[in-house]
Amino acid sequence: MRLLRIQRLTKRFGGLLALDRVSFDVERGKIVSLIGPNGAGKTTLFNCVTGVVRPETGSIRFGPESGETLEGCAPHQIAQFGIARTFQNIRLFSNLSVLENVLVGTYVRTKSGLLEALLPWGSGAHQEERWALDRCSRLLEQLDLISFANRLASALSYGQQRRLELARALASAPELVLLDEPAAGLTFQERQELMEFLQELKKQGLTILLIEHDMKVVMPISDWVVVLDYGAKIAEGPPKAVREDPRVIEAYLGSRSNG
Repeated sequence: MRLLRIQRLTKRFGGLLALDRVSFDVERGKIVSLIGPNGAGKTTLFNCVTGVVRPETGSIRFGPESGETLEGCAPHQIAQFGIARTFQNIRLFSNLSVLENVLVGTYVRTKSGLLEALLPWGSGAHQEERWALDRCSRLLEQLDLISFANRLASALSYGQQRRLELARALASAPELVLLDEPAAGLTFQERQELMEFLQELKKQGLTILLIEHDMKVVMPISDWVVVLDYGAKIAEGPPKAVREDPRVIEAYLGSRSNG
């Protein structure tokens, strides 16, 4: 069943055509990888899906059947629909603790205001607080960060900060998570652990759209691969078919730099 549909998406920055009528679907419960050389338009597409930038033309629909129309929605509205993301360059609150950073991700799932927070224990606000703490603690355990819960995020290693950003995205209980180069800068062991974790998330029913340059990460875990080059989609299909596509070899796996 389709969860995300992108149709003829076009985005320009001045004279630069960053996305050129890109179309593809993301099926529910699948891992879909978006690959291509640097400057191919991958992060721009993520920014369009999450409301950071607005496309000139095209449509983005999320959900079963016709789904919600995302173009024109603000990022917080898109997060409430059930889409979360990480960033190519880590964006954490360095002056907050590890646990506090993850708790930030739960804000789209809590509804209580100041008045409810002042009511006796057992009110909706306190129930939401317990839910948020429980969820974030479980995520920190799953990502081997629970022992650092009270440390500042800035005290973590690079690989730990990558995992923390992933935990924060998952804290919002999304249906779809967009991961922008989550393996960048990780050690071999950390990449292996990431791949195992993403496959476990898939087993739990989460849908993942992944930007990644490391083909050793992309090929084993992906159900479907979409290839962009100069803002246009040049290929899509199962990993094996994409890997053997001459256009992909030329644009991404061949002589040109894949960054």
